[in-house]
Amino acid sequence: MAIYDVVVIGAGPAGLVAALHAARKNLKTAIVSLDIGGQVGTTRELTNYPGVRQIGGPDLVQEMYEQVREHDVDEVVGERVIGLRLMPGIVACDTESGKEVCGRAVIIASGAQKRELGIPGEHELKGRGVVYCSTCDGPLFRNLSIAIVGGGNSGLEAALEMDGVTAPRPFRPPCCARVKPSIRFGFSPGAAPSSSPSSPPRLQSASIACRSLYLQRRTMNVNSKNFVDPSLGAGLNKVALIGNHTPRRCGIATFTADLADALTEQAPMSDFWTIAMNDVAGGYDYPQRVRFELDESRLTDYRLAAEFLNMNQVDVVCLQHEYGIFGGADGRYILGLLGELRMPVVTTLHTVLKEPTPGQLDTLRKLADLSDRLIVLSETAGTLLQEIYGVPEEKIAFIHHGIPDVAFVDPNYYKDQFGVEGRRVILTFGLLSPNKGIEHMVRALPAIVERYPDTVYIVLGVTHPHVLRNEGEAYRLSLQQLAKSLGVDGNIIFQNRFVDPQELREFLGAADVYVTPYVNEAQISSGTLAYAMGSGKAIVSTPYWYAAEMLSVERGRLVPFNDSEAISRQVLDLFDNPVEANAMRKRAYLFGRDAVWPEVAQQYLRVFAEAKAERNLQSGYTFHLRTLQAEFADVPELNLGHLRRLTDHTGILQHATFNVPDLRHGYCTDDNARALIVAALAEKVTPGDTTIASLRGTYLAFLQYALVEETGRFRNFLPYDRHFVEETGSEDSQGRALWGLGVTIRESTDQGQLGLATSLFNQAMPNAERFTDLRTQAMALLGLEAYLERFSGDSEAKRLRNHLAERLLHSFSSRATPEWPWPEAIVTYDNGKIPHALLLAGHSMERDDMIEVGLRALEWLVDLQTENGYFVPVGSNGWYTRDGHRARFDQQPLEAHSLIDACITANAVTGDEHWVESAMLAFQWFLGQNDLGALLYDPRGGGCYDGLQPDGVNLNQGAESTLAWLLSSIQMHMLRADRSLAHLPRLEKAESAAIVAGPTAGADR
Repeated sequence: MAIYDVVVIGAGPAGLVAALHAARKNLKTAIVSLDIGGQVGTTRELTNYPGVRQIGGPDLVQEMYEQVREHDVDEVVGERVIGLRLMPGIVACDTESGKEVCGRAVIIASGAQKRELGIPGEHELKGRGVVYCSTCDGPLFRNLSIAIVGGGNSGLEAALEMDGVTAPRPFRPPCCARVKPSIRFGFSPGAAPSSSPSSPPRLQSASIACRSLYLQRRTMNVNSKNFVDPSLGAGLNKVALIGNHTPRRCGIATFTADLADALTEQAPMSDFWTIAMNDVAGGYDYPQRVRFELDESRLTDYRLAAEFLNMNQVDVVCLQHEYGIFGGADGRYILGLLGELRMPVVTTLHTVLKEPTPGQLDTLRKLADLSDRLIVLSETAGTLLQEIYGVPEEKIAFIHHGIPDVAFVDPNYYKDQFGVEGRRVILTFGLLSPNKGIEHMVRALPAIVERYPDTVYIVLGVTHPHVLRNEGEAYRLSLQQLAKSLGVDGNIIFQNRFVDPQELREFLGAADVYVTPYVNEAQISSGTLAYAMGSGKAIVSTPYWYAAEMLSVERGRLVPFNDSEAISRQVLDLFDNPVEANAMRKRAYLFGRDAVWPEVAQQYLRVFAEAKAERNLQSGYTFHLRTLQAEFADVPELNLGHLRRLTDHTGILQHATFNVPDLRHGYCTDDNARALIVAALAEKVTPGDTTIASLRGTYLAFLQYALVEETGRFRNFLPYDRHFVEETGSEDSQGRALWGLGVTIRESTDQGQLGLATSLFNQAMPNAERFTDLRTQAMALLGLEAYLERFSGDSEAKRLRNHLAERLLHSFSSRATPEWPWPEAIVTYDNGKIPHALLLAGHSMERDDMIEVGLRALEWLVDLQTENGYFVPVGSNGWYTRDGHRARFDQQPLEAHSLIDACITANAVTGDEHWVESAMLAFQWFLGQNDLGALLYDPRGGGCYDGLQPDGVNLNQGAESTLAWLLSSIQMHMLRADRSLAHLPRLEKAESAAIVAGPTAGADR
């Protein structure tokens, strides 16, 4: 193998001159190049080359080439260099065809690959009006008007080069125009194509940057891709990023921290800081950049954060969105924060689902309404936003997931640091969870190891915190057991730690092949894959959306989901064909250059500037402060302390003396069914509370113990000695049990609890057909509706739902009158359940008659129990009989809760805001807006007093009252999140306001 003193990569003018100088000094020299001449060889005429007044580009190259050939210079022409390897004393240049050219020194004169627009007319006009080098070809356009396409460093440098050469043109503000790929790139109006190279056509004018920016560049004499452009941060004094932040361990936290670092580097005169979401009590030891922390499950924190941002006069807010990091159903709490902001919002969407649930669909649509721009991390995500979520194209911007800018290195360089020198390394990194599909790569190992015994598979990363919290290390242990059973435990290394960025780069550097064997397609971005591409890895991946897009054009290999044999085949093919593997690495690496953090940060800054400029152009906007009457009640934080105090390993106790559990009365199915509903819904409000699942299991176990399997009926009362005193409980207890089980089935993510709840529900469901009490029928209906949301195809459940709904409707038609629109001769307790069930069933069955009757009855109940602007529930000391007197006391929490539930459903069915006001009125009864002006809930312990009596509050805090309060509180938390857009207006536009069309019109974002 010949070893040269100097190897020159590239045979353009720079490479030829370098080879000529080296040969003149008697150095053994070789040129490696794809062609001779580079871009200059494609230029028809040069008029400014040093020492030459006028010459054709090919002629100049030929003259230089002849000079080189007069010396002893070897040529390796037609070869593309795809990799450099550092060896003892020499550098090896690997070519695409597998050749190896070694030199003691390497001069890289490869020039720049031109970036074509790919638009009609470009190729026909190449060299005759369309050129790619202002230095070589610029003088061809002396005194002509030209268009420079591109606003990056090279575009600005071209503008500098042409300043004083072209015809003077007026300048526009910076970053105000962009050329769409669909624009016609041709001649100016009235000009005809010319076949003469000496008379190139005049192109259409499009100034793209202001003169002051050009002069800044000229003064600083900068020629760098990562040049810090001071104009990018102009007008942005403060930018706040909302999301997770390191040291929290998750992809969003890393992304937010990296983006803030990159923005600070690119716009050092601006201030970038973070609003961090906490998923654990006390948060994390954040850096100084984090200026405000939110408890993700505490609704009031979101409002405080909005006030903090408004008071600090932030210019732009950049939200990092992922459903799971914000509180409320489908992460809806964040909508309340955005709704109160006065500045533009730019949202980065880390998840865009193809098949969202109705709640996810609604959340993202409202998020899009509140955002001035939506940044997506893949083109696929942008398409989904338009087709599924109805987001207009002009609101969407595609920016790559940012990656570190690392060198393209030989994998052997880092292997000794990890004790794998001389071995073939396969790598997967990221937070471990079952959806990562690592087991399929483990199953692929035996076939790989059989041919290449030196192979080692490194699994780098800790278990995902949420998985660790719920399942422990079960997944990692299963992978280890699988490796052992397949006999490859000696070929796999688990690095169970969260590595810092520098160590991650070294792990990636040591990998020969990177694998992402995810198990389903619904992943729209992947920071791990982006990092691997940016490090120049040969990649094998399943075709989830992000991978399918990023690895196209032979930048990686795609294999079917859950197919270990396909993984092993592709990995072996890469090991067998190192030349192709290196070519793939190079393609991935070059593609990733547009995703390095400096480039990404510059694109974010441009989007920020666009959003801010557009907001400034929109006149007629005012920010409305909400009056106290229009504002939602301040819902206290959900406090489950008294619920836990009343609950032991058997279930929830019925009564309390003051706030101390009263063991003398034991337990009942009624209360345990209600408690089950609380435990099923509470995770929507406090998703980080891992103890709720344990409570849910306790109440489920009680219902299992209460059920008599032979009859499918529940027993109700259980003394503290744990022996039921009856064989069949009341009808109420049967209905409440079905209601609690149905809600659990709808909400449960725990497969074991879902299975038990479904089994109990199916055993008890047939008895619902024989219920005679209206409230029992109503509660059974509520349970069936919830069950059918999970198992909509259960025809027997639908038949029973329809039967009960018809019976409930019949009770109104046979007993109610216009003066007394109620199906009973007495108004007693839990009254809201009857219209609630009828409304829900009528909506599901598309029965307007049921909805009409339910609304009429509910309106009557609200009017009946509203006096002097506050809620006055019918008292239990005598109730309210037809043509009789209405009892004022004892007022029960159960009645307030049933009315809140019913009114929220009425609002959902009709969209009428009147029902929201009625629900708020009933809720405020707990908070002191009642006959005695007394608090009914205990803010310290989380319980609720047992009712309102003429002489004061009943200070006992039993289960029924506490559960009514907790259910009401949960519903109000969810209602407040759901109604955040209607009641938290951000910027309301006056009807007369006009949008002024500025220079951004028609911009391709």
